[in-house]
Amino acid sequence: MSQSPSSLGEEAHHTAAAIDAIFDQLLVRPGDSRDPLYAAMRHAAIDGGKRMRPLLVRAAARLFGVDEKRALRVGAAIEAIHVYSLVHDDLPCMDDDDLRRGKPTLHKAYDEAIAVLAGDSLHDLAFAILADEATHPDAKVRCDLIAELARAAGPAGMAGGQVMDLEAEKAGDLDLDDITRLQQLKTGALIEYCIEAACILGGRLEGERTPYRGYARNVGLAFQIADDLLDVGGDEAKAGKRLHKDEEAGKATFVSLMGEDRAREQAQVLANQAIEHLAHHGEEAGLLRAIARFAVERDR
Repeated sequence: MSQSPSSLGEEAHHTAAAIDAIFDQLLVRPGDSRDPLYAAMRHAAIDGGKRMRPLLVRAAARLFGVDEKRALRVGAAIEAIHVYSLVHDDLPCMDDDDLRRGKPTLHKAYDEAIAVLAGDSLHDLAFAILADEATHPDAKVRCDLIAELARAAGPAGMAGGQVMDLEAEKAGDLDLDDITRLQQLKTGALIEYCIEAACILGGRLEGERTPYRGYARNVGLAFQIADDLLDVGGDEAKAGKRLHKDEEAGKATFVSLMGEDRAREQAQVLANQAIEHLAHHGEEAGLLRAIARFAVERDR
């Protein structure tokens, strides 16, 4: 049985509120000259975004009976990494964007120096959350969570994909395999970590994780193809950010290489394949199935 759209919306709302509460608690202004840094971190981290990554952790953690508070703390750590990456992506040296999540980007709301430091601090916060015993009492579990997030966020994952994206702007001759590899690192690595983290929390052995990794890989690519489609035909007011950036920059995307119709079909195929990886689960996987559908049906 899959989740209905209304229950998916309720789950997403619950997750967003819980993540905001964690950041609100962790980012209390100290009442000294560091206040602008904390204010900037709060501006970037609180009240914004789909919180899809923490939602994925919660959904996957349900498969293994993981305590929800632990799953939410891991979700907050992943969201801190995601938000830091957005802060840095928006800087003039990267995408030079003015709007993010319906609010001024951090270097516009504050300045570039504060934006860089806020991004750095959010990155550090992620690992502080995972290292805390409140996330898990077992030090081995905490170390595994930290090691896997470092890999997913670094040169073998998100940061490496971002460099590939920057280099692609110069090369301009990427094919579909190149774009797939780029996006598997830039976007997919952190999404895959969401499911991997739930497996770690749930004590799943390496050999037991294959179907969950397949789900995450398919959802990550489907989500990126949907993003490319929204960049071409989405609504900026709903998206809360500037669209048509890739088209204006002449960058190769799934849509530019495949065309809108084929890209949309491929995203749906990937979502269906993701759901097939959960065939051995029952109702407890309903939220994961709903997320896979949402990844390709969303309008923001």
